[in-house]
Amino acid sequence: MAGLYFAYACSVMPGLRATDDRTMVGTMQSINVAILNGWFLLVFVGAPLLTLAAGAVHLPSGGRAALPWVAAGLALNVVAFGVTAVANVPLNNALDAAGPLDQITDLAAVRAHFEGAWIRWNIVRTIATTAAFGCLGYALVLTHRPR
Repeated sequence: MAGLYFAYACSVMPGLRATDDRTMVGTMQSINVAILNGWFLLVFVGAPLLTLAAGAVHLPSGGRAALPWVAAGLALNVVAFGVTAVANVPLNNALDAAGPLDQITDLAAVRAHFEGAWIRWNIVRTIATTAAFGCLGYALVLTHRPR
């Protein structure tokens, strides 16, 4: 998930920021429809679930040194999941509720309500998932370090 969020933070949203209101709103409405697919949902839900499974695997094994790092990775993945659920998705839903692009009377207002907040929350989840990846990577190093 970190890579997807990072791609939005460093390319998609800056690129859209340089466009007019109609292009930005229409593009994000289209992306919000396209991203709701099985592959995305598998990874989006799978990241915290697989992290939880990794923690469960480390409990009975000798991998106790890695467990705090797995727990931190899980917590950070849950934070990102929560940010998406309570911030980004409601913003996406509000963008959709504005109606079809040709029927929105004040594109600038719709954009102003959406863009800045969505970008800020996306950066939060980018940082959280990147840190989660780092924690899980370090847990892997600890698990496979020669004793």
